[in-house]
Amino acid sequence: MSGEAAAGLRRDAVGLREVLFQSVTAMAPAAAVAASIPAGAAFAGGSLPLAVLIALVACLFTASCVAELARELPAAGSVATYAAQGLHPAVGFLVGWGYVFVEALVPPLLLLQLGFTAAGTLHDEWASYPAGLWWPWALAGAAVIAVAGYLGVRASARFGTVLGVFEIAVFLVFAGWLIIRAGGHNTLSVFGTSHTADGYGGVSGVFAGSVYTVLAFAGFEAAAPLAEETRDPRRTMHRAVLGAALGIGLFYVVTTYAMTVYFGPGRFASFGAAGEASWQGVARASFGLFWVLVFLAVVNSTIANANACATVSTRTAFALARIRVLPRVLATLHPRYRSPAAGIAVQTAVAVGAVLGLGFGYDPVTAFLLLATVIVTVVIGVYMVVNLACAGYFLRRGRPSLKPVRHLLLPLLGIVAFVPALLTAAGLPVFDFVTKLTAPVSYAGPVVAVWMATGVVVLLVLVRRHPDRIAETARVHLEDDAPDIVTAQNGARPR
Repeated sequence: MSGEAAAGLRRDAVGLREVLFQSVTAMAPAAAVAASIPAGAAFAGGSLPLAVLIALVACLFTASCVAELARELPAAGSVATYAAQGLHPAVGFLVGWGYVFVEALVPPLLLLQLGFTAAGTLHDEWASYPAGLWWPWALAGAAVIAVAGYLGVRASARFGTVLGVFEIAVFLVFAGWLIIRAGGHNTLSVFGTSHTADGYGGVSGVFAGSVYTVLAFAGFEAAAPLAEETRDPRRTMHRAVLGAALGIGLFYVVTTYAMTVYFGPGRFASFGAAGEASWQGVARASFGLFWVLVFLAVVNSTIANANACATVSTRTAFALARIRVLPRVLATLHPRYRSPAAGIAVQTAVAVGAVLGLGFGYDPVTAFLLLATVIVTVVIGVYMVVNLACAGYFLRRGRPSLKPVRHLLLPLLGIVAFVPALLTAAGLPVFDFVTKLTAPVSYAGPVVAVWMATGVVVLLVLVRRHPDRIAETARVHLEDDAPDIVTAQNGARPR
């Protein structure tokens, strides 16, 4: 191991279980089932299980590409390295620039959800608790995440594993209970098009619903930035990314089916994220104190997701800082835990600042929607670029490594599948089901545009003054001694 490697992130610190749950918790399965997926019910109605199944297939296209690249290029830079190797180092820098930005915004997004969910539930139970007293819960969550990250990847990943197991277990048990209680109302017709919402008949309603449900899959790639801290990273990364996407996708299908047949396919278009027609509402009305477990699972999911994405943002920032395209201080590691301590401090400051600034500037729910729109817009763009990078990488490696279906057809399908979701996230009314965004959520587009334009300016400065640093975005630090890895010195492409 070289001197640089020895001074880097802690090698062989985690295995498949922890890395798998890094992606699982980044997908926030409980929060997605309770809040994100029901958004598609307004279009797909009782055919929402079919919409989720379609979204699963669409996301597996991109998950396959990420898994292939993660196996070939085990790097903390993850998507930035993939784009740099498959397309061009400049593209890799811009992907990393955007990815660090949005992943740093995910923790405040989830902390806002933690705050208003906890405050609203406590107010419903005890009217004396102020419904607007949400911020102490958000700050408490920020403290927990900061401590977990500071103690290193092993502590953070194991913490995420425990949280992930709890939320999945609660919702699977509840889903089984719903299926049993549905009795003779269980039907496979919900995997057809006969139960779509009024005005969105047939395939169009299911397709519209799938566009909204596809957003629940974001995060399956979150295992990739842990490559340099993982045992047997080539094999582990590939299995973790595909396993998370497939496993949680099937979890979404089962839980959505269970609630649909229990609640009733014919009236499922009215199902949502809050009120009586919601997961917590059904649990509260029909299953006694079990609703408390559902509530705790959703709260748990917000913390687990924030923890996973804080790990992603700090590792990606570390990877870009050590090649000096981001401030070098972000590559500072704790001498004992080998965690990016400076990056964690910056991440915590960003999270607390965004939570309090936006939460009080607007309100926590509006702030949540604004951040969610910013995040989804960039993440979907990143997924599309990574699909293209997969094709580019294997075309450059030569015919023996190229598998046309896996490396050309699936990336193309992945790009096509995400175009409607990108337009929906941006609020561009190209399709009938896309609603034009209103202020302040509509500010998401300009925010993304300004950030990426700033990235272009930084890129031009670096190309002019330090072109070697841009070339290093394609470097795989874990395998500096391998002959087929791009290096800063020769800028060679992998053979």
